[in-house]
Amino acid sequence: MMKKVLGVIGGMGPEATAYFYEEVIAHTKAERDQDHIDMVILSHASMPDRTAAILSGDDRGIMQSMERSVRMLENCGVQNIAIPCNTSHYFYDRIQGLTQIPVINMPGESVSYICRLYPQAVRVGIMATDGTLRTGIYANVLQEAGLVPVVPGVQAQKAVMSLIYDDIKTGRDGDPAKFEQAYRDLTEQGADLVILACTEISVYKKKHTIPANCLDAMDVLVRESVIRSGAEYV
Repeated sequence: MMKKVLGVIGGMGPEATAYFYEEVIAHTKAERDQDHIDMVILSHASMPDRTAAILSGDDRGIMQSMERSVRMLENCGVQNIAIPCNTSHYFYDRIQGLTQIPVINMPGESVSYICRLYPQAVRVGIMATDGTLRTGIYANVLQEAGLVPVVPGVQAQKAVMSLIYDDIKTGRDGDPAKFEQAYRDLTEQGADLVILACTEISVYKKKHTIPANCLDAMDVLVRESVIRSGAEYV
């Protein structure tokens, strides 16, 4: 099968993008350099904050930045686009509308994955930014699939946001107590499975052991990226 070039709109945040790249390499079956996929990675760190844009209603800056990124990837000849940032998928339809190149739908693919591999799951917890939660990026897709979304309570969500912004985005490893507070809150509400729906929490997972009933949306994006690029996922 002819391989396809993967384009990545990254930098949201930079460490999450670096982790995505590492995971694509780690999960591509390869015995030599040439077995890996070709990738064009834009670390667009100057992209306006996604949660702030959503909550303020002023998305002009982020959409202008997204369009610039899409055009750059088009000029590089990529054939699929991955965006390792969950919150930015609030703008998914508009981003896809900018180009004929397929953009991998991270929330949609993650929920499809849950339906296939976790058929026993009914109530699904969402660990994500305020922007992702308030806009229903994951909740809406879960409901369409017949699943019940569960979100953290007020104090637990503050712990999630602190883990993301105060810890991971500033280069810290992340406070396990913050993760545990949110996880415990979701499971006490009856969540059978918890989606890690923020790439900073994916970075946290890289450095800490997490419960077995947590699904990392980043892992799903990595899998789709490898397969759609014509390589074998391992």
